[in-house]
Parts: sequence; structure tokens; C-alpha cells
Amino acid sequence: DQNGGKIALAEFEGKKVVLYFYPKDMTPGCTVQSCNLRDNYQALLDKGYVVLGCSVDSPARHVKFIEKYDLPFSLISDENKKVVEDYGVWGLKKFMGKEYMGISRTTFVIDEKGVIEDVITKVDTKQHTNQILK
Repeated sequence: DQNGGKIALAEFEGKKVVLYFYPKDMTPGCTVQSCNLRDNYQALLDKGYVVLGCSVDSPARHVKFIEKYDLPFSLISDENKKVVEDYGVWGLKKFMGKEYMGISRTTFVIDEKGVIEDVITKVDTKQHTNQILK
């Protein structure tokens, strides 16, 4: 996580988890998405969710992102791309005619037993909490 601690999904057995993958700290869409989750954090907690964000940014960049936007949840740093590859969210992307490797914005909703119960691939950054709590 942003503090150098190790996070394993097994730690959250008995809790529901929102694991959201986003391309990059401090970018407009990622900021809107993270702030939507921040602004609705209590509603997510009330429904029993733990929120975790994940990108390939460094822990130091995550700390800056958390501090700048007062994010109340942990951000996972996956600089070696193991987690993003394991979840199938790392791949070829296109933007303005250029191709590059990156994260496809995707959210996994995981139940108390560690089973994925929903995968949100068409994330609405401004209404993301509503997509999760539908």
C-alpha cells in the first residue's frame, strides 16, 4: 500500500471489498473517480465494504494523491504489474491514435468469502458509487 505495507485479499475475509483499478494518480478521470468514492465512503462503509484502489504508481505518488484529495482508503502500488495482470486489467490501450500498455479502468466487487460478485468495466467516474451500490 502507500505506506509500504503488504495487502492480501485473505485479510478481508468476512468483509466485502471494492477493489478498483485506475490508470494513474492525479489524472482528471482517476481523481473524479477516487473523489466520488471518498465523498460516498460512509455509504460504502454502511453497506460493509472495504475500499481499495490499485494502480502501477509508486507508493510515494499514492501518498501525494491521498494527501491532496484526502482519500480515506488505501491505495495499492503494483509497480511490478503482478496484480493488474492477475486481474486481467493490464493491456493494450488506444488514445488519440497512439497505442500503449496501461490499466483498463475496472472495479471488482468481492463478497465476504472472497468471491467476485460483480465486475464493472464501464466505470462512470462521476457516479461510481451508485454503480457499486446498485
